[in-house]
Amino acid sequence: MKRVAICAVAQHEIKGNIWCKRFQEMLMDILEELQGETGFTFGGETGVKNIITCSDDFFDARTISDNAVNDVVGAGNYRGEQKMAQEGLNGIGYAMAVILSGHDDVIYLAGHCKESLTASRNQIANMAYDPFYGRCLGLDYLNTAGLQARAYMEKSRITQEQLAKVVVRARQWASRNAYANEKTQLNLGDVMFSPVLCDPIRSLHAYPVSDGAVGMLLASEERAREFTDNPVWITGFGNCMDDYFMGRRDLASSSALKKAAHQAYQMAGIKKPQKSVNLVEAMDCYAYQQPLWLEGLGLCEEGKGGDFIDEQGPARYNVNLSGGMLAGRPLMIGGLYGVAEAVLQLQGRAHEHQAADANCAVVQSTTGGAGQFQTVAVLER
Repeated sequence: MKRVAICAVAQHEIKGNIWCKRFQEMLMDILEELQGETGFTFGGETGVKNIITCSDDFFDARTISDNAVNDVVGAGNYRGEQKMAQEGLNGIGYAMAVILSGHDDVIYLAGHCKESLTASRNQIANMAYDPFYGRCLGLDYLNTAGLQARAYMEKSRITQEQLAKVVVRARQWASRNAYANEKTQLNLGDVMFSPVLCDPIRSLHAYPVSDGAVGMLLASEERAREFTDNPVWITGFGNCMDDYFMGRRDLASSSALKKAAHQAYQMAGIKKPQKSVNLVEAMDCYAYQQPLWLEGLGLCEEGKGGDFIDEQGPARYNVNLSGGMLAGRPLMIGGLYGVAEAVLQLQGRAHEHQAADANCAVVQSTTGGAGQFQTVAVLER
């Protein structure tokens, strides 16, 4: 099977409120950075003809959100542009499919999200539920996460102290990452006694409101060396959606993530992820999700998340050396930021938070209530 490479990535610094820039300006910044690094152009015989974007009508407060970014992602003059109206990591799978199909050999992928534009991201998440039963109950991603957190904590016996360790570690690594949003250092007590946000989730268990943009250039195996001497290969990809209705799911586990991971590992030829994987970017919007998602990825034994944290399991697999979602990433493109981080790590360009000898990375993302939709990508040097 032919391979698809990620040749270069660009990240906009994440902040809680980038009030001084519109999202178009943020996207222009990352486009110019990527063009400066790789020299790629648009159109012609060898230039980029196809662009994939990731955005959300609700977060942009407008319909057809991609219509506002065509010019700043190179999609002017009637070039092809497709919007990924889903968590951004799925854009990687789509771009890979476009290249492997032979439709195009170079793709520019860009995503943006400004959570600060909205009065409440919980109001937006409420619209993900059915209008007859779910919305009127006030369901959103936070309170469904609270239900899942309680179920998972009871199953795995995870304590508040163990969850605090996840947050403290995330902030420690974020302090070394120039792109991270929240770098304030915390101790266990700060987290354990922070106000309750949605029982048992405390305010410091949740990812902070974040604005950002990220872009990357993908190419076929035949053309990757035109843009980089150090390509990162997408060797596996999978996604899976769990039942829409909460009452039909086992919230203390994630069958969708297990299936998505199995697809990605099988495609990458990985039979024992615990031996092959040495870098992980997990989309942990809430502290309890990090061990739960690592169970789904096959890196932590089922129901042993608490022991895994105490035994330095996250450090063993270099989990979220960027700080991850707990240090602040926009919801719609958290997975794309995870890919960008993994690429820099595999290229040896992560600077102060560089992992030693990382050669196989797994990036996981999720959207929907309590991790309903799961996506996994495997990247290798």
